[in-house]
Amino acid sequence: MGVSSPTLPKLGPLEEAVLEHLFETGESDVATAHAAVGQPRGIASNTVGSALERLHRKGLAERWKVAHAFRYRARLGRDELTARRLIAAAGGGALGQPSLLAAFVDALASRDAADLDRLEALIARKRAERKP
Repeated sequence: MGVSSPTLPKLGPLEEAVLEHLFETGESDVATAHAAVGQPRGIASNTVGSALERLHRKGLAERWKVAHAFRYRARLGRDELTARRLIAAAGGGALGQPSLLAAFVDALASRDAADLDRLEALIARKRAERKP
């Protein structure tokens, strides 16, 4: 379900809320998103529709037409979004720095040894997926 670009565009507060709605519901149309996000904020349906359209243009939501309306779903998962934000906060390519990776592993090790086991299993799975 990923997004092709490793970088993320900036999101406004309404886009964040609408994207969170998509994470929670799986998919939505403008009317449903408006009921969940727009009405409580006193925002017009068109404004929520514009936020969904911006998420689509930014590559964070996909859409398809059903009858006369579009339905939308997130193009990445909440965990992938969080991971990409962490990478961006660390300076993008900075995760390749041995000291940052070592600090990350140290932080995991200090919490729970099982976290290291899960990380090791994830790395092994990714290496297996990359082999031709």
